[in-house]
Amino acid sequence: MQQTTNTILMIRPVNFRMNEQTAVNNYYQKDLENTLPKTVNAKAQQEFDTYVDKLRNIGVNVIVVNDTEDTDTPDSIFPNNWVSFHENGNVGLYPMFAENRRVERREDILETLEENGFVINNVIDYTTAEDEDIFLEGTGSVILDRVNRKAYCALSPRADEDLFIEFCEDFEFFPVIFNANQTVEGERKAIYHTNVMMCVGETFAVICLSSIDDKKERKNVLKHLKEDGKTIIDITEDQVNNFAGNMLQVKGSDDTSYLIMSQSAFDSLTKQQINTIEQHTKILSSSLSTIEFCGGGSARCMMAEVFLPKA
Repeated sequence: MQQTTNTILMIRPVNFRMNEQTAVNNYYQKDLENTLPKTVNAKAQQEFDTYVDKLRNIGVNVIVVNDTEDTDTPDSIFPNNWVSFHENGNVGLYPMFAENRRVERREDILETLEENGFVINNVIDYTTAEDEDIFLEGTGSVILDRVNRKAYCALSPRADEDLFIEFCEDFEFFPVIFNANQTVEGERKAIYHTNVMMCVGETFAVICLSSIDDKKERKNVLKHLKEDGKTIIDITEDQVNNFAGNMLQVKGSDDTSYLIMSQSAFDSLTKQQINTIEQHTKILSSSLSTIEFCGGGSARCMMAEVFLPKA
């Protein structure tokens, strides 16, 4: 079992904009007023292309698939919410909160991976849960510690507890369940995706502990991370707002590991936090300001990790 992979699937946007359907509970999204949709999309494409180049330059195998012109899929740039790929050849397909995001699920993307020499043995499809308004948005909702077989999930309108437990049974993970909140106009509201406030690497975890208001839950999450030998890097809510929780550790060339994050995430970190991270892994950052501003997601959301076996 490995915690990190060298292969990433990324979807290049063609109609990127602020998705009004996801903005109802993603408080990080904002509208770029007085900016033409074409301009917004062009900026997002530019950020995307620069990011892909940076990943490829460190030796990450990035499989890029273009979004389709004929669908209204403003969030297609975040594929990790609808699909996950596992070492035993299993693929998970997930139920999505926003109706226009459900169209992002594409059979041909799985075929592309097979054309790239990856083996898909089994597709576990949870998408019928959408009929009952039950959602679990892939590795947005679920943070996987693949080596220690634990799955962390902050419950929200996009992360249903029962479905999460079902996922853990199917994929053989131990469930660690909690609630994570952020302050929105003076009120504590659920953080929409776990991967905004938490990232688990090979030997460390970046987490916003203060977002877990319930002390018992916080203690339980810490217990699991510590018993698996993770160094804890605690981030603030302000750093979460700068997407410092939305990071992913990947493998570059020569098995060198990198923690991938946006420029705003990197800029929000303290010297001490950066030093601690660099004791465990190298850092790669890239500017994703348009994607973050309109999409409410960042570096981690843009990468669907491919752990599938090779043919």
